[in-house]
Parts: sequence; structure tokens; C-alpha cells
Amino acid sequence: MAETRRGFLLGFAAYAMWGLFPLYWPLLEPAGAIEILAHRIFWSMAVMAGLILALGRRRQLRKVLTSPRTRGILALAAVVIAVNWGTYIWGVNNGHVVETSLGYFINPLVTVLMGVVVLGERLRTMQWVAMGIATVAVVGLTVEYGRPPWVALVLAFSFGSYGLAKKKANTGAVESLTVETLVLAPVAAGYLLWLGAQGTSTFTTEGAGHVLLIVGTGVVTAIPLICFGAAATRVSMTTIGLLQYVAPTIQFALGVFLFGEPMPAMRWVGFTLVWLALAIFTFEALTYRRRQLRLTAEASAL
Repeated sequence: MAETRRGFLLGFAAYAMWGLFPLYWPLLEPAGAIEILAHRIFWSMAVMAGLILALGRRRQLRKVLTSPRTRGILALAAVVIAVNWGTYIWGVNNGHVVETSLGYFINPLVTVLMGVVVLGERLRTMQWVAMGIATVAVVGLTVEYGRPPWVALVLAFSFGSYGLAKKKANTGAVESLTVETLVLAPVAAGYLLWLGAQGTSTFTTEGAGHVLLIVGTGVVTAIPLICFGAAATRVSMTTIGLLQYVAPTIQFALGVFLFGEPMPAMRWVGFTLVWLALAIFTFEALTYRRRQLRLTAEASAL
């Protein structure tokens, strides 16, 4: 199998697994969103530590931990990914799967917007058009919901902030997530111990199956990450950019067709505008990339 095809399949698998997460989190009830989040952090830390040992990446981890700047950036990344994870789990377990998909649909546009605001990047004309259409869509959805789609917005902006922090940290995926979970693990463990002391923990009260599913949160966090990391080294960033729409598409389909969440006409209009904005954004990005590659090839031929 060609490396690019293997990379595509691995990338698709990563995003497909992320898209299927709404099927997993309800299995952990009656645990609440915060308890699930705390377990996910703690068991992800355990799995990532095992991966560091299995892959022989202790030296790389030590290098990250000895850099105050990188540690600080990853600590910030840990906070925003905890917000993202917690919001996503709450949204899925409280009947907002469609809204969580909206968050990840608009995430690429939010990421570009953050590049403009934080990094001083400049948007091209069609990118501005896409941003304008997306803004109209969010306003329309706010009117339809009777409130801002805060679950979607928190997911989009927290994940956009997380991506920006990871870009600044510039470390390997395994090492960075290990550090992030190490930062959060003491708080998560303290919360879980407090739940146990209060007699409100569900970890040991719902049977062996519940325990296995709770511990499995670390595994389901790590596997897509590993697939994504393997894909990123085999395919272009353009391909990765296109694959990122797989996850919210699956989430949207699950919300509408499996969980039966309502989709009034105005909500369909809002989502259609978001999809139009993404189509314009993606087409413009692909066209711009092809033009830059052609100009580079022509310059090298001179």
C-alpha cells in the first residue's frame, strides 16, 4: 500500500473516530460531564505515559519539560482543551450533538480569524466573503435557538485557541498531550477523590462494565491521536484540511438521524450558510495553494 494512501486511511480513521464520540460518552452515564472529564484526563495521562515508555520518547519528553516557555504554552493548551473536552461531553450528553457538530464545522473559520487577530495575518478577498457568510449564519442560528449557539462557539474558540497554542509550542503530538494531561491530572485526581469521599462517584458503583468504559476514555483519546499523527507525516496539509470535515459530518448525521434532534427550517438555513462558507473557504484555499505551487515551479525553472 502506498504511503499516501495509508496516510489518507489513517487520517480518515482518526476523524471518523472523533466523529463517533457521541456514541461513547452517553455510555458513561450516570456519571456527569465533570466526572467523565476528570476520568478522561486521568486515564489519558496514564495511557500517554505508557506510550512515552513504549515508544522510547522519554528524552523528547524531558526536553519539553525542561523548557519553561514550552511548559507554559502547554499548560495554557491544557486549560483550553479541558474546556473543550468538558463542553463537548456536556453537549453530547444533554442533547446538543448537532450543535457540537456546528462547533467543529466553524472551527476552521475561527482558526483563520484568530490568525488575523492574534498573529496579524491578512485575509484574501474570498476568505472575507466566507467569514461574512459564516457570521450571518451564526447570527441566524442565534435567532433560531433563542440564544447564541454557545456550545458550538465554546468548542470552536477553545479548539482554535488550542491549535494556536500547539503551533506556538511546536512539539510532538505524543509529548505535548502527555504534558497537558500531566498538568491537569492532579486537579482531576483531586476531584475524583473528593467525589469518592462524598459518596457521589459512579466509578465503582455501576459494575465492572462501567469501570472498563471509564478507563477506556484514555484509550479512545489516544488511538485517534496516534492515527492522526501517523497520517500527518504521510499526506499533505491540504488533505488533512479536507479530512477535518469528516468528524462534524458524522456528528451532525448522528444528531439528526440517530438521536432525533430537531432541525427546524431556520436551523437548516443556518447550517447551509455554514456549509456554503466552508465550500468557498476550501475552494479558495485549494486554488491559492495550486497557484503558489505553480509560481514556485515556474520560478525554479528559470
